[in-house]
Amino acid sequence: MTSIRKYLLSTGLALFVALGSAPLTMAVQPAQASEIKYVVNNVPITTYDIQRRAAFMKLQHRKGNLNKLAADEMIDQTLRTAEMKRLGIKVSDQQIEDAFNRFASSNKMKPSQLTGVLQQAGVTAEHFKQFIGTQMGWNQALSARFRSQGGSMSEQDVVQRMLQQGGNKPSATEYMLQQVIFVVPAKERGNIGKRKREAEAMRARFSGCDSTRQFAKGLLDVTVRDLGRVLAPELPAEWADQIKKTKTGGATGVRETDRGVEFIGVCSSREVSDDRVAKMVFQSEGSKDDQAGELDKKYIAELRKNARIVER
Repeated sequence: MTSIRKYLLSTGLALFVALGSAPLTMAVQPAQASEIKYVVNNVPITTYDIQRRAAFMKLQHRKGNLNKLAADEMIDQTLRTAEMKRLGIKVSDQQIEDAFNRFASSNKMKPSQLTGVLQQAGVTAEHFKQFIGTQMGWNQALSARFRSQGGSMSEQDVVQRMLQQGGNKPSATEYMLQQVIFVVPAKERGNIGKRKREAEAMRARFSGCDSTRQFAKGLLDVTVRDLGRVLAPELPAEWADQIKKTKTGGATGVRETDRGVEFIGVCSSREVSDDRVAKMVFQSEGSKDDQAGELDKKYIAELRKNARIVER
């Protein structure tokens, strides 16, 4: 896991420390009239948005003027969402739903139970899911900014880490991957169940990457992409666990994405150890949380400086 992702997880999704052990006794929040409180680059933020974020902060045991802190967070979230759109970063509904379900599971709850807790606390599942989607997309934006600023280990850093480990280079699994996409246009998303069944049927027949295109020939709007060689630390977060559990010649489960439904075939895998692997492994293991936090602050400050923020 990259340090950027660790930072976001530590400040974002891993928040409800007490959910698994302490019952919540707060009453359901009464509905209140919603007014526009801020306009950020022509995007309104309502008092209801701020109330839900303040309730969220209360669950996090945050201190201070929660209404003021919540307003600031909603402004930042609006700026992050706009920047993600500018960069072409998309987080699918399915990715958000998967993250929500994993969070519920990690707190020993069913998704329906988590939804009930959030509703009772005045947060709502919808608000939490919006937060999750923004955090996931912002992770990608921060990673892109980090790379563009040369955020990587130097050769001297790599050599130093190797010396600390007795001169041994670390190894990593290198995968040869193939992506199969059953395209579903946005206007046809209501029919995604049929496409998912078609994808499941093809996945069940998958027995290696050589025959994939032959299987796809008779199917409508199916794209097969050779992703080439990918090292384990480079795997996309939403696919990494499934790929690592899939044997060579097999395929991951089918997932809904913003493109439609898809799965990834594992053509081959092998252990490799070279300078590139050493740099990548050491960097993924390195603790740069402070650096990530500083980058986040600078990025948001830059967006705020160039934004038009009007308080009503």
